[in-house]
Amino acid sequence: MANRIETTLQQLKEKGEKAFITYMIAGLPDMEGCKALIHAQEEAGTDILELGIPFSDPVADGPVIQSASYRSIQQGTSLKKVFALMEEARGEGAKVPIIFMLYYNTIFHHGLERFVGDCIQCGVDGLIIPDLPLEEQGELQKALSQEDAPLLIQLVSPVSAGRIPQILKGARGFVYCVSGMGVTGQSGNFHHEILSYLSDVKAQSEIPVMMGFGIRSANDVAPMKDMIDGAIVGSHFIRLMEQSHYAPEAAKAYCSTFKSELNALAG
Repeated sequence: MANRIETTLQQLKEKGEKAFITYMIAGLPDMEGCKALIHAQEEAGTDILELGIPFSDPVADGPVIQSASYRSIQQGTSLKKVFALMEEARGEGAKVPIIFMLYYNTIFHHGLERFVGDCIQCGVDGLIIPDLPLEEQGELQKALSQEDAPLLIQLVSPVSAGRIPQILKGARGFVYCVSGMGVTGQSGNFHHEILSYLSDVKAQSEIPVMMGFGIRSANDVAPMKDMIDGAIVGSHFIRLMEQSHYAPEAAKAYCSTFKSELNALAG
């Protein structure tokens, strides 16, 4: 059965559009405010949302996301509360595909079967787990084999070259291409061989290719528009939300502008 992520990406492909994906930390500015931002982004035309589950040691994240994650933890955000937030958002009509980006320890601590069951219950569509290498995904993939379970989104980086076919074998949803080495939020600091790397991934992938890390505007991805099917904005979006005091209208304005500029590139 097609998952919301796959359905959305198929519809975009048919319309000749690229996907716009945002990332924000769950629980900020608070649970109600976070829910308002989910609805605002959906209304603005954001195609997929990534919701970061705050963690005490987010090894793949730069200072902006680390700081936001810490603030969310200080406010008492927990996985259990984020599941409740998701259930409320879905109950209020949110249909946008939502991906949890989180670290494996959070899942392991919750219990794999219980975690997958809770994801199904509240409508989580996908998972991105930066610290779970391909060789260690077996146990989780087994738990994710049940109906309506979220998709495990695979990450590749500029050093993945020889492993791309292996990583993408059986992959679903989309492939997340990390634009450079290091942590998130290094604005525009793309790997020096970004074009050939993305070209390699695109040539070998049967699913859409998304690029993330260091993107602020649609213009940042213009040089690689023919090699990617969409763009992911995280640190810049979080910074923007902080500056606007998490105003839904600011989220809406940014997302609708980015989406229309991305569509212009695709055209």
